[in-house]
Amino acid sequence: MIHYFSRLNFLVFILIFFSCQPPEEECVRSPEIKIELNFKSLEDSLPSIKTKQQLVNFFSHHAALRDIFFNRRNYPNDSIFINYYFKRFTNPALDTVLMDVKKVFTDGQELKEKFSEAFSNMTYYYPGFKVPRIETIITGFESDLYVSDTLIIVSLDYFLGKNGRYKPDMNEYMLRRYEKNFIVPSALLLYGIDTDFNKTNFSDHTVLAEMITYGKAYYFAKHMLPCTPDSIFIGYTAKEIAGAYANQDLIWKRLVEDEALFSTSQQMKQRFVAERPKTYEVGNECPGRIGTWVGWEMVKEYMKQNPDTSLPELMGIHDAQNVFRGSKYRPEMD
Repeated sequence: MIHYFSRLNFLVFILIFFSCQPPEEECVRSPEIKIELNFKSLEDSLPSIKTKQQLVNFFSHHAALRDIFFNRRNYPNDSIFINYYFKRFTNPALDTVLMDVKKVFTDGQELKEKFSEAFSNMTYYYPGFKVPRIETIITGFESDLYVSDTLIIVSLDYFLGKNGRYKPDMNEYMLRRYEKNFIVPSALLLYGIDTDFNKTNFSDHTVLAEMITYGKAYYFAKHMLPCTPDSIFIGYTAKEIAGAYANQDLIWKRLVEDEALFSTSQQMKQRFVAERPKTYEVGNECPGRIGTWVGWEMVKEYMKQNPDTSLPELMGIHDAQNVFRGSKYRPEMD
């Protein structure tokens, strides 16, 4: 899970940043493959706890939740662990959180349908893919999302959005990615970044390698939810997406002038691919992680230049420079 503008004309940048719309996003659905979704709604369980023994019983039946989501290993013994969470789960505020969850997610059917669509597409592209079981819960903002090859856990209270009465403690630019429509795309991105799918050269520590790795992950996730806007996957506003397309040449100019692509410095990675509110080196309106967006554009261009390449073949390319060279991505610079 990512400032100065001396050689670019900032006034011109502001005037044109939102002047163009991004190209129309592709929405090509894959043939539907029927899957069986193992989906358990557990969000009523913890607010209904009345005794410590009930909590012990719950965790005994849900060991993955206990050990992964609630980090049992971080507590010296079971007694301290149970006492801590019993106090949390009997706090009346959790009932308010549950009410908000019910209001936002209702019966959970929309979430189930999105997961079904995503995993139907996963099975199409990767016939050997085994659909994980899915559990939804509320945790009092303990953890947000866990994804493995066998299990997905979603803490719904993290994804209540701007109208939730309680919110995770994080910066506003990150909070906007915690809406309900981000849950399934976020899970798919975690699959897309995983080396089981996204092959990488572990000896390549350049900014370009990270850009392409993220770009492949976005491209992968988009194929699993093809009609979901790009802005949802990357966590930009629609205006930020439009601005990035309108100013690819300025963004590219900064990457080139800073000699960023083949740099291995942590400072350069922090500047262009790490989590931050803005990429101030490009301009005060340029969103953070802009290098990952450029990496996505490179991957898109690579696939246009190599139309016979399948998604698994793309994801299997270890060498980021092969993707970069094959993309012929070179926005014009003044």
